[in-house]
Amino acid sequence: MGKPVREYLLTLCITAAVTYLLTGPVRKFAIVAGAMPEIRARDVHREPTPRLGGIAMFFGLCAGLLVADHLTNLNEVFAKSNEPRALLSGAALIWLIGVLDDKFEIDALIKLGGQMIAAGVMVMQGLTILWLPVPGVGNVALTQWQGTLLTVALVVITINAVNFVDGLDGLAAGMVCIAAGAFFLYAYRIWYSYGIEAAAPGTLFAAILMGMCLGFLPHNMHPARIFMGDSGSMLIGLVLSAGAISITGQVDPDALNLYAGSEKAAVHQTVPVYIPLLLPLTIIAVPAADLVLAIVRRTWRGQSPFAADRGHLHHRLLEIGHSHSRAVLIMYFWSALIGFGALAYSVNSASMWIVLGVVFLSAVGLVLLLLPRFTPRVPVWAQRFVPPRYRRRRRAPEATAAAEAVTGTEAEAPGGEERTPVTAGVSGVNGATAIGGRSRFLDRR
Repeated sequence: MGKPVREYLLTLCITAAVTYLLTGPVRKFAIVAGAMPEIRARDVHREPTPRLGGIAMFFGLCAGLLVADHLTNLNEVFAKSNEPRALLSGAALIWLIGVLDDKFEIDALIKLGGQMIAAGVMVMQGLTILWLPVPGVGNVALTQWQGTLLTVALVVITINAVNFVDGLDGLAAGMVCIAAGAFFLYAYRIWYSYGIEAAAPGTLFAAILMGMCLGFLPHNMHPARIFMGDSGSMLIGLVLSAGAISITGQVDPDALNLYAGSEKAAVHQTVPVYIPLLLPLTIIAVPAADLVLAIVRRTWRGQSPFAADRGHLHHRLLEIGHSHSRAVLIMYFWSALIGFGALAYSVNSASMWIVLGVVFLSAVGLVLLLLPRFTPRVPVWAQRFVPPRYRRRRRAPEATAAAEAVTGTEAEAPGGEERTPVTAGVSGVNGATAIGGRSRFLDRR
């Protein structure tokens, strides 16, 4: 595993470094260009924040592809396959559409058409689904029109799923980075362990995608200094779908040389054949679920499926009391659980411990969802190493006396009715949400 891993790591680091270093200048450019839209009703941030972060991410993509083209082992990907060039062409087109949308607010139908054209550009250059491994049937070859329609549909769904989930600081970049990490491990195993060179482009795409997200996250974590905008969310969605298409539709399952000495072993050996059908779906499971729920919700209300609202999963987490950072971490948790759970099952589908571990972690995730007011406190000796919100607060005697005085005398309303005072720091116990004060903290008679 020597040289290929080092070259992938170098490509990832170069992509992350270029993206990180360019994000600062891009932020200043976005401010000068006026790409700072006013706060809308569905937004959760409180101050106008510049967009166009996708500019830095696109140049990080270009840098990663350029570096990989000059490395010894990864250069074979460009020599034997046209998929990197197809990815760059589609990414450039979708990036231009996103930049225009961040600046001028393009209509949703125009963006949808641009997404389909970008997918068509990749198909014309060879990045398309050629066959599908169907359980119980085998390897099913697709016609040109079938492969084209399936490829375009997968690209459009992935782009919009990532775009829909981009509603909190650091959410989309972190979730896509987790998905790309799981996909990289799977694609690298297919390429290096089974010796299938057709999986090399998908492995490269996943490594570059991780670098793009890791380089942008320091600028985008809460409170975000810049947003990736549609130029970034559609770009990383397209790169993610390109890797899934490359593995699912380009790798011949027969090349895995599956064999088995018994019927039970044969079933376990064929798991890697069918995982490509599931893994591209599991890595975007949370965004895809949010996309489906949004379409159903808006259609049920008689609205357009592209009409924005505040009903996304991350908005619901804020409404039930989770802080901004905790809502993002919960979404990270579920993405990692689904993606890496599918990856572990593809490695050893016969292990019951994997299933039990996924079930246990799912129960932990449900508990975290139901405990929005729980704030862990660390021991005194470790408080200097954690953020202030996790430290134990000591109340000064003067503050205690003042609070008692306010509760005893000044809590009486002009009409003679007593009202329970609202402490200023109550909503900050979990971190103040961007939506505002929660109903359980309002004045009660």
